[in-house]
Amino acid sequence: MAQKVVVTLWDDLDDGEASETVTFGLDGKSYEIDLSEKNAQQLRSIFEPYLAAARRQTKTGKAFRRTAVAPDPKAVRAWAEANGMEVPARGRIPRKVYEAFNAAH
Repeated sequence: MAQKVVVTLWDDLDDGEASETVTFGLDGKSYEIDLSEKNAQQLRSIFEPYLAAARRQTKTGKAFRRTAVAPDPKAVRAWAEANGMEVPARGRIPRKVYEAFNAAH
């Protein structure tokens, strides 16, 4: 048996049927609104003089932080065993072992 799913968008302003979802941003926040063709055109007309005078932002999204790269667990285990520290053969290496390894290197 075949199924057909129909999604109908409703205009967020006047509760009529919407023809598109308009995405825009202001003050560092992104918004989207479902609008009929008429309301979408009206929104674009309102923004038109501001967009004509504005500069485009080329970079979007939030900056990301680089995560610190942990030393290779095999190297840490080998170093710990060579220095008389007890380290499990498998699983998580205790923080004190990593701290000692980092202090030595």
